[in-house]
Amino acid sequence: MRYQQNLAWSVLLRLFHWSFALSVVVLVTTGFYIHFPWTNTMLEGGRSFPVATMFYIHFIAAFVFTAALLARLYLLLFGNRQERFWDFLPITPKNIVNLFKTIANYLYISDKYDRRLGHNTLAGIFYLVTFILGLVQVLSGFYMLYPENVVWQTWGLRLLGPMQQARYLHYLIMWYFIFFAFVHLYIVVWSDIWHKEGLISSIVNGRKYTPDKS
Repeated sequence: MRYQQNLAWSVLLRLFHWSFALSVVVLVTTGFYIHFPWTNTMLEGGRSFPVATMFYIHFIAAFVFTAALLARLYLLLFGNRQERFWDFLPITPKNIVNLFKTIANYLYISDKYDRRLGHNTLAGIFYLVTFILGLVQVLSGFYMLYPENVVWQTWGLRLLGPMQQARYLHYLIMWYFIFFAFVHLYIVVWSDIWHKEGLISSIVNGRKYTPDKS
């Protein structure tokens, strides 16, 4: 079968993906340390403060994470055809059909795969959930970061409750991102092997392969 190469993802989408992925890795790593430090607060015989350093790295990664989400929000509204939300959410008959075909294909019920240049609908649903939970992480994170700020404290208390409750929610959602990362990697590799779309390389060069119908 012959394939043709098509531009699927813009430069901004690819920058979002890698900024988001790398910031999540840093946030999870430092978050585990902040939750349960395995060293002393101050190293004996030295001037370093590992807990404070981890907090600092965590905050920098949090700002990168926030910027990535803002970039994705822009692309959901103004990106190319594959990057906008109506291309992959189950809000059209075509996307609803794609959802059931994708589920059947992933469960080995059917070998028919509805090829498309952008995300399939199942992936789109999980990406939307991940985006929303990312916004909750940003809100809860800045709520804890700025305890003296009236605006953050007012809205944080209204939406998330006391700070300890927000901290617990922040911790729970972190586990979703860990689970999502492992499932995402598995599905991407599996799909690239079976469907030969160049899915993995597309997030680097922006291009996917579709069957040449000419």
